[in-house]
Order: sequence, then C-alpha cells, then structure tokens
Amino acid sequence: MPSPLRVALLGYGLAGGVFHAPLIAAVDGLELAAIVTRDPERRARAERDHPQATLLDSADEVWNRAGDLELVVVATPNSSHLPLAAAAIDAGLAVVVDKPLAASAADGRALLRAARDRGVMLTVFQNRRWDGDFLTVRELLGSEGAGGLGQVQRFESRYERWRPQLTGDWRESDDPAAAGGLLYDLGSHLVDQALVLFGPAVTVYAELDRRRPGAETDDDTFVALTHASGVRSHLWMSVLAAQPGPRFRLLGRDAAYIKYGLDVQEEALHAGGWPDDPAWGQEPEERWGLLGAGDEIRPVPTLPGAYHRFYEGVVRALREGGPPPVDADEAISALEVLEAAKTSAREQRVIGL
Repeated sequence: MPSPLRVALLGYGLAGGVFHAPLIAAVDGLELAAIVTRDPERRARAERDHPQATLLDSADEVWNRAGDLELVVVATPNSSHLPLAAAAIDAGLAVVVDKPLAASAADGRALLRAARDRGVMLTVFQNRRWDGDFLTVRELLGSEGAGGLGQVQRFESRYERWRPQLTGDWRESDDPAAAGGLLYDLGSHLVDQALVLFGPAVTVYAELDRRRPGAETDDDTFVALTHASGVRSHLWMSVLAAQPGPRFRLLGRDAAYIKYGLDVQEEALHAGGWPDDPAWGQEPEERWGLLGAGDEIRPVPTLPGAYHRFYEGVVRALREGGPPPVDADEAISALEVLEAAKTSAREQRVIGL
C-alpha cells in the first residue's frame, strides 16, 4: 500500500475542527500531519483530538515544509481563502478550499488558472452534495419517470435557522472581501445543489434582506433561478425562521416529494462521531420524506449521508489522476450565480426609490 497523503489543515474552528479534521482522519489514504491555529483553546482541542498532528502557528510554516506534504485544506474565514489557496498552489501543493472558493468569480478563476499552470489539484468542499436527503433527491431524479414525480417543474430548498441575535462573527461583516452574509454562507450550498440537479441557470432573481437590528449583511434571503432545463429553483436561507419550512419540496407533474429536517451528519460530527460508525449518516424512519399526490403518499427511505466520500474522491484524484470530487469550474459557476443575485437585489432597490 502507498504511504498516506500527508495533509496540512489551516484553521481549527467550526469548519476545520468539526468537519474537515474528523473526515480527513477517517479516510484511508490520508494522514492529518499538521494543523495550523494560534488560538490557545483550539490548539488544546486539536492536540487532544489529533495527537499525531504537528501544531503550527502560521501557514508560512506549512510552506516551509511543503516537501513533506501533499495536500493543504483551507478551512479559515472566507477573506483568507484566496491568499492561502494561492500560496499553497505556489508551493506545489494540492488544495481543498472550504466553500465558497473565493469572494468573487474572478478570484476563483484566477485560482483555477494558477492551479492548472502549476499542475496541482484544486477542489472545493461542497459537502452538502453528500447529504442523505440530497442523495435521495438525486436518486429520485435518476429513476425512470423521475421516481414517480413525472417532469419536474419546481425545486424548493431551504436552510432556515432561529438566531434572532447578532453574534459579532466575521460572517456578519459587510466587507466584500469577507464574503459574509447568508447568500455566501448557506447560499453557497443551496445554489451548488440546484445547479448539480438541474444544470446551468439562465436567470437569477434575489431578495437580500437585513432583518435584525444592526445587521450589516443579509440574514433573510431568497433566490430564484430559472435553469436552462426549464426547472425553476426557489431557494430560501434565513436565521429568523422560528418555525423552519421543509428542507426540500420537489414538485413534479405527477407527484411531489417533501422532506423536513437537516441531514444527521453535522449533528453527529458536533457530538464527536466519526464516519467509521456502521450507522453513520442513517436517518430515523420518522424523518423520512414523503412522495406522492393526493391521498396516495408513501415514505421514501433517506439514503445514508456520506461526507467522507468527498475526501475519498480527493484520494482517488491524487493517486489515480482522475477528476476531483468537486470541479472548481462548477464552484465558479455558483459564484457567478451569487454575484447575479447581489445585482438583482441592488437593482430592485434602485427601481423602488
């Protein structure tokens, strides 16, 4: 067996500590060799969770030991995605960037050009492609007759939470370089999923609202896409939903599929779970979605979620030279949609004056 690919993880906050580190450690063929974080509390947690990893204070220390590494994972605030990914590419290291790839599509294109010129892999951590409910929707759409739905006409997708107070987190900054707000946070997932399911968008309409007192960026957002395929996607994201709507509502000519609740993997990761659990990603029956029309409704078992498949795809790409698990071009297309959504929202305000 070849030696594991040695990974340096930049950042050990929510993204790095809860999502990336456990998944990297759980996947055969990867070794979490180094973790970069200065925060004393996070360093202590990283040392406890991954004692085999070397703790570093800065990304510069990673570039200095690039010859002993194969992969860098950028799990830092959005404003640092571009410079850190660019430095990793310059060091000749493959790169995983947490979503969004960059604060703009132009920056994303520049990173991809640099990666191609240097001959290194660049991919984006769109883990929600491996949510159990999303995998279930993909299976329904891939079935003959769209799984009983018939021709799909509208796709509704939501990430809604109840967080009525500001936290002061960097995600609430209105600095364009920070790529803050729900559009770039949760919208990066929702738009990516819609494009994967139904193809390119030809029109974009958006409402970006700031509902909480003192909010600098959007916290209650709606985006509507018309796809070249003719399907319309309606996407909601909010931190002011005291009673969330359905996670998915898929309307076809013959039937509909409706699903409530979030994928179970994030909750499991927060609780310290690992993907090597035989029950990993399995959702209880009472949370399954419903498919049908009128009185003829049946539950549809939710496929097991599988975030670890992303990193398994990274191993295959680096070992076998195949495509990465998420094509950076697709991430750039999603950024173009997010930028179009911002333009749509601005133009509505101008017209309304």
